[in-house]
Amino acid sequence: MAPLVPPPAPTPLIAQQQSPGASGSTSGSTSGTTSGSISRFVINPEGNVDGFILADGALVHFPPHMSSQLVALVQRGDAIRIAGLRDGAGNVSAQQITNERTGQTLNDQPPPVDAPRTPPALRGAGLVKLSVKGTVMRVTTAPRGEPDGVILKDGTIIKMPPPVAQQFMTLLRPDAVVAARGYGTRNQYGEALQATAFGTPDNITQLYNDLPN
Repeated sequence: MAPLVPPPAPTPLIAQQQSPGASGSTSGSTSGTTSGSISRFVINPEGNVDGFILADGALVHFPPHMSSQLVALVQRGDAIRIAGLRDGAGNVSAQQITNERTGQTLNDQPPPVDAPRTPPALRGAGLVKLSVKGTVMRVTTAPRGEPDGVILKDGTIIKMPPPVAQQFMTLLRPDAVVAARGYGTRNQYGEALQATAFGTPDNITQLYNDLPN
């Protein structure tokens, strides 16, 4: 499938104790450690691994700029120990991940200040047009806790800006059957897309007024 570049900036049609100083922490987050085994990796629409789901269902987030270090450290099925922040929904923002088998540890670090950055006009150059449907396993949330998409039971991730996602609250729940079209990535770690249309398989809504169907 040939890569397609999505149009830029479309216009929407549809209109416990907090740990201080933690980047991206939300009210109600608690710091601590947890252990488990990796059930599957989670990617963002650009194809970077930015977390994983544990066997107990907990969703663990890690910075996407550290994607290559993360997949070098752990594999699916590995037992790991995580130090970080857990929110009220059970999601974990990892600050440190240790592979229990190898003893190797990876710490959250900011990207180097001199790291080359992709020009804004090229950030969608590697994305492809995708169409998906399935049953919701869990709802994903933005840093402030507002819904911003879903993970389907087959592991597919559908992302939307929070103001758009709020228009579909009846579908943003476990076991809802949904469909989406958009631009994203399918690779060895999973499939994820930024939705340009969302709804049910029989009634999908175009989210932006300046994109073709």
